[in-house]
Amino acid sequence: MSLDPQPYLDAIESHLQRLLTPPENASSDMYGMMRYHMGWADEALRPLEAPRGKRLRPLLCLLACEAAGGDWRSAVPAACAIELVHNFSLLHDDIEDNSTTRRHRPTAWTLWGVPQALNTGDAMWAVSHLANHELTALGHPPERVLAAIRRLDEACLRLCSGQYLDLRFEQMDVVSVAEYEEMISGKTAALLSAAVAIGALLGGAEEGVVEEWAAYGHLLGISFQVVDDILGIWGDAEETGKSAASDIVTRKKTLPVLYALDWEREQGLSDLADLYARPTIEKADVAQALALLERAGARKYAQRWADDRQEQGLAHLRDAGGQPDVTAALAVLTLTLLYRLS
Repeated sequence: MSLDPQPYLDAIESHLQRLLTPPENASSDMYGMMRYHMGWADEALRPLEAPRGKRLRPLLCLLACEAAGGDWRSAVPAACAIELVHNFSLLHDDIEDNSTTRRHRPTAWTLWGVPQALNTGDAMWAVSHLANHELTALGHPPERVLAAIRRLDEACLRLCSGQYLDLRFEQMDVVSVAEYEEMISGKTAALLSAAVAIGALLGGAEEGVVEEWAAYGHLLGISFQVVDDILGIWGDAEETGKSAASDIVTRKKTLPVLYALDWEREQGLSDLADLYARPTIEKADVAQALALLERAGARKYAQRWADDRQEQGLAHLRDAGGQPDVTAALAVLTLTLLYRLS
């Protein structure tokens, strides 16, 4: 993107650091666990520079605010609130998925146990709400602040609903592509949609324009998740931070897998279904699964699916209008996300 993202990212990181600095009357270890998850502390909770998240959602929020004509600096607390909600969900997600590593490091629950990791996630969610209370002091009208808080809370509820479906799918033999899209609309797209909608709202956009931003963010989230599905099977472990074909070993019902299962049923075959019906999938079975996905054309199908949603999303971005240089940067960022490696 021609617009330099570094000033935005620096402001986000600085404000997140401030939000997660323990007050005098708080447990420093609890805050230390939050800081560990964010990549600022080691396992002994000492300061450390470790791999961090992309900070994609808060960056999108600030860019949408600026594109809508607002001062992006005044939206930093809202952007950080969105990032904290995202990370609270990851702390819980790691427990639910039994994930032992994130960003090449042990997950919080493997270090301090499930109860403490749950509590850490809950605390992060609470801090996100405190962050949004800073918006009025930065000049935003109370009704816009309340509207932003409502959008974030609604997105959080949709995120939880999507996670519920994802967990439920693990017990289902057959999951349709429509059910899958409903799941990722909550689990991934809801927060991305809220990020740009809240940014535009705080930038002064009218309701109709805010909805165009929300639609753009939703479709960006859908395509982002499908690319994540592709990387979960065919991604480079060095780039993704996950073991090769991790989504196959864990039998995740991602879009490429669902398409291949549908394709097999239409052909009167059941090779992949039989493989997924096994009690466990060993690393030795991965090559067979990859060959079956290749036979069905699953990777090409998923990439086309992501491309289509991305094109629809860019149409909504154009309809939202706004500052041309910022919307152009967002369009470039959208394409970058679609063809990322991690």
